[in-house]
Amino acid sequence: MANIPLPELLRPKTLKDFVGQENLVGPNGIIQKLLINQSTNIYFPSLIFWGPPGTGKTTLARIIANSLKREFHEFSAVNTKVKDIESLIQNKKQLRLTNAPIVFLDEIHRFNKAQQDKLLPHVEHGDIVLIGATTENPSFEVIGPLLSRCRVLILEQLSEKDLLKILGRALKYLKKKLGKKAERFLLEASNGDARVMLNVLEIASSLVKTPTIKIPDLETALQRRQYTFDKQGEDFFNVISAFIKSMRASDVDAALYYLARMVAAGQDPLYIARRMVVFASEDVASPTALVVANAVFQACNTIGYPECQENLAAGAVYLATAKKDRSSYNAYMEALADVNKYGNLPVPLKIRNPVTKLMKEVGYGEGYEKYDKESFLPEKIRGKRYYYRQNER
Repeated sequence: MANIPLPELLRPKTLKDFVGQENLVGPNGIIQKLLINQSTNIYFPSLIFWGPPGTGKTTLARIIANSLKREFHEFSAVNTKVKDIESLIQNKKQLRLTNAPIVFLDEIHRFNKAQQDKLLPHVEHGDIVLIGATTENPSFEVIGPLLSRCRVLILEQLSEKDLLKILGRALKYLKKKLGKKAERFLLEASNGDARVMLNVLEIASSLVKTPTIKIPDLETALQRRQYTFDKQGEDFFNVISAFIKSMRASDVDAALYYLARMVAAGQDPLYIARRMVVFASEDVASPTALVVANAVFQACNTIGYPECQENLAAGAVYLATAKKDRSSYNAYMEALADVNKYGNLPVPLKIRNPVTKLMKEVGYGEGYEKYDKESFLPEKIRGKRYYYRQNER
C-alpha cells in the first residue's frame, strides 16, 4: 500500500462516497437515474465526461462499471491504439459475453479523426459502452458522428466545500492537521483540482515529522501553483474569452496577462494560435494580420514550448495594437442570415456560366459585361447591401 498514491487510496468506490457533481450523481442526477433504471433496462448509453482535471471523471467511470457489474477496461488515448480496443471487443465476441464491456478512454481528444472513426461502429452496434473523458470542448475535439451517439456530461470544478470534505478524509488517513492559514493556502493553490490537493498534501506530509503541516511545508511540496483554474473558479474557456476580448479592445496589457495565464497552465499553444488566426480575420482591419497570425501558428507548430511563447506574445501584441474593423465579418454574417432565410435563390441568368449551347440559347450569360456596375444579387434581394466600411452606416 505504501507505493499507492493518496488520490488512489482515497478514491471513492460508490456514488454514496463520491464528492461533488451533485447535478449528475445526486437523487435527480442523470447518472443516478441511469443506474437505477438498470434493474429494468439493460441499456446504458455511451458517455463523454467533459470537465477540468481532478473533478472525478475516472472515478465516476469506475463507479458506473462497478454498479453495473460490467467488465471495465481503462485506456489513455495518449498511449493507446484503436487495435487494443478492437482486440478486447473481439475477445468478448469469442467468449459470447452478454453485456457490453465498459471502455474508459481518458483524454479522448488525443485520438485523431481517423482513430475516432474506427470507434464509431463499435459504439453504434453496442459492442462497447464508451466513456470518454476530456478537458477540451468535445464540440471541437470529438467527431460529430461519435458525439451524436454519446451523451455529453459536464463536470464542474470542485467547490471549496467539496475540497474541504476530501481534505478531511485525507488528513484523517494521514493522521495530520492543518492550520486555517495552511488550509486556505492549499485550497487556493489546488484551484479546484482534488488530485493536485491530495498529491501536495501527501508530499508535505512525508516532509514533516510533526503532526501539523504548515504553509512552508506546502510551498516546498507544491513548487509551482496549478494555474489551469483560478481561485474564483474561472476555467480556461473564460480565460481564452478574456484574451480575445482584450485584443478586441486593444488592451495589450490585459491580452498579455491572459496569454501568460494560459501559457503558465501549459495550454496547447496551437489552440491559442488558432484562436488568434480566427481573430485576425474577424476583428483586424489589415489583411496583414492574417499573415502574422498564420506565421505565429506555424512557429508554434515548428518549435513548441517553451520558445513559442515568445511567438505568441509577439502575435498578441501585434493583434491587440492593430486597427480594428469587423466590417467583413459582419457583412458575411448578414449574407449568411439571408441564405438561411431565403434558401437557394436563383442566380441571375446574366451571370450564369453558359457551358453548353442550350444554356447559351436560353439566356445564360446574356448581357453580362465584365465591369458591369449592376447588382448581381438574386432578384428577391437585389439592391441589398451587406458590406459597409467602418463607421459608414
